[in-house]
Amino acid sequence: MYLSSWRVGDHPERLLGLLERPAGARTAVIANAVDALADGERRVAVEREMEALSALGLRPVEVDLRTFFGQDPRRVADVLRGFPLLWARGGNVFVLRHALGRSGADRAIVELLREDAIVYAGYSAGACVLAPELNGLERCDDPHAVHTAYGAQARFDGLAVLDHVVVPHVGSPGHPESEILDAVAERYRVRGVAHRTMRDGQAIVINSPAVDVR
Repeated sequence: MYLSSWRVGDHPERLLGLLERPAGARTAVIANAVDALADGERRVAVEREMEALSALGLRPVEVDLRTFFGQDPRRVADVLRGFPLLWARGGNVFVLRHALGRSGADRAIVELLREDAIVYAGYSAGACVLAPELNGLERCDDPHAVHTAYGAQARFDGLAVLDHVVVPHVGSPGHPESEILDAVAERYRVRGVAHRTMRDGQAIVINSPAVDVR
């Protein structure tokens, strides 16, 4: 896994190093964290991801989880299995969590990681959603955005791929959410909630059993 605080971070070579054949690797881009945006804004956000990943020599393809809502979860699992790399864009973690659950991609990702069949990468919400639970992150991301995007209630359970919460943008004064996430991290510290902070530019690289933060 390659979990960045902001975009691809300062060490994209570490991301590419997780792939057996990085040149031209097909990359499933999950951008559902921005589903609450207006259509035009969402389109620009997705295009930005495509351009950044293409610049690394990857071959990005959006996999819009909304097309799998209400379908047999084996459908999204089969699609994701066809990609060596999955890239989860940042945005609203509660919106992303709902899309992962409603499509069945949450279970698919957990199983693919268990099989070591995919590299999971992403930033901000794409990293946060891997926690056991999302309580506390509502101070930064509005849970009501789930209703805006899908007419549904937010859920606060994470994918539990990690045993701690990732808190991005900490100590990153150039990011508009840095101050509030500094406070979220401090609240976790006081309450004894397992967490790991990252400043923008940093990424957590997990290549089992090794964990590295750069």
